[in-house]
Amino acid sequence: MSTPSAIGVVIPVRDEEELLPACLDSVEEAVRVLRVDQAEIAVQVFVVLDACRDRSAQVVAARAEVTPVATQARNVGVARALGVAAASDWAAASGHGALWVANTDGDSVVPRNWLQAQVRMAGEGRELVVGTVQPRSGDLTDQEMALWRERHSAAEGHEHIHGANLGFTREAYESVGGFAPLPAHEDVELVGALRSAGVSWIATAEIVVTTSGRRVARAPDGFASYLEGMGA
Repeated sequence: MSTPSAIGVVIPVRDEEELLPACLDSVEEAVRVLRVDQAEIAVQVFVVLDACRDRSAQVVAARAEVTPVATQARNVGVARALGVAAASDWAAASGHGALWVANTDGDSVVPRNWLQAQVRMAGEGRELVVGTVQPRSGDLTDQEMALWRERHSAAEGHEHIHGANLGFTREAYESVGGFAPLPAHEDVELVGALRSAGVSWIATAEIVVTTSGRRVARAPDGFASYLEGMGA
């Protein structure tokens, strides 16, 4: 893929009023960094509000450059797919042919170079970029952090897959049918399908997303459940 003409940032959210502002602040900064030298790339952020009962919708409404997408699916696979569909519709309506979709989560904070790095990798021909995550400092005990570092590679070519740090082209995504309507591991299923389809991909440690280390899960068998079962 050549350098994309548009980027849709997709963020599924389930009751994230406390952590969502920091997430959106970090995405806004990543957009600002990208626009310093590539202002021609259009960027739109889509927050998928999935059965939210808190003030997440009000947090989104206060952000002029964020588009809300509402659903009652209670299913992260469905929520992500709706976000990508909204981004695709926006790109088509705006006349942008080459769309890159950058994915994170409402309890996560992306680095300043998050979009800049993905755009560069797309320009180098990558159709799929798989980044890494790290738990937020203070959410895990020292013993748990030691276990985390022991089990998670921070090197290029790592084996990890996280929906909180994932980017791909619209064409590649649509070629494998998109996110499956799964309550968990929809990211793993999609990446597996894309790799099997032979797309050009990279597992990079260059962009590290910081995510919540909470133990109260928003999705069954998700990241919170993994942390709870680490055995520390």
